[in-house]
Amino acid sequence: MPLDPQAAALIELIDASGLGELTPTTDPQVVRDLLETMTAPSSIAIAHVEDRMIPGPGGELPVRIFCPSGDDPKPAIVYFHGGGWVIGSRDSHDGLCRSLVDAVGAVVVSVDYRLAPEDPFPAAVNDAFAAACWVQANAEEIGVDPGRIAVAGDSAGGNLAAVVAQLARDAGGPNLCFQLLVYPATDYECDRPSITDNAEGYFLTTPAMQWFYSHYLKDAADGIDPRMSPIRGNLNGLPPAFVITAEYDPLRDQGIAYAEALAAAGNEVTSRTYGGMFHGFFGMQEMIDASQVALDDAAGELRGAFGMG
Repeated sequence: MPLDPQAAALIELIDASGLGELTPTTDPQVVRDLLETMTAPSSIAIAHVEDRMIPGPGGELPVRIFCPSGDDPKPAIVYFHGGGWVIGSRDSHDGLCRSLVDAVGAVVVSVDYRLAPEDPFPAAVNDAFAAACWVQANAEEIGVDPGRIAVAGDSAGGNLAAVVAQLARDAGGPNLCFQLLVYPATDYECDRPSITDNAEGYFLTTPAMQWFYSHYLKDAADGIDPRMSPIRGNLNGLPPAFVITAEYDPLRDQGIAYAEALAAAGNEVTSRTYGGMFHGFFGMQEMIDASQVALDDAAGELRGAFGMG
């Protein structure tokens, strides 16, 4: 289908801001600052929100914990923000996490993992896994049911969620019941059609992807490591997954390929491509109608995995 008019208008605004113009000389900090200035506060009120530091492999690791009302133990979503492992933060994704809490009724723990190039691969992976382990180990303290923990993330965060699910299985914990993967990066060497068909004009460009990779990865060998390209890992015995992709996204085909590979390995998978949408549409409910549809779909999958009806 054609690019959605609401999506097209938003891409035009993003392009005018300069956020999508990434060249080899672009300073990551400049892009981080620009993203933060473009982040609007959310109007969704949450019963309790707490910023805290937890132990991480590189020192203290910042997280933001969003708690819905009620004293009974809640399921938890450990959320990893997008941004190519280079930009983004718990602030840039504050609104999205609030939306998930509101729609699902779960505790959301948003993880401010270390960013490249200051901390390249696998620092983000190590932080993400440590955060998931911490949530299960401290479930009672933060009002979480340790038997109902999911991982979730968008783009680079979807990559981290997929990788954490594999690491958790291999390590015998944390015990994850679901993975929400929103247009995840799953294959560094992906050469499927969406990489070229959607290379320009839809916010995330193929050259921008190379800019992110160049900061995150030290060399090509990192790219084929399953902790970077989870489609190359062991896909047996993973938690159920919902994989969201966007029609006009360079990452579309590798997200679909990962869902197909998960299913071929015997895992429970739902995969949905949202027509007319671009990379980044998820979490833009106030501007794009299809974003609300995708959020509702994701919330329904999460609530089902949590046994919430």
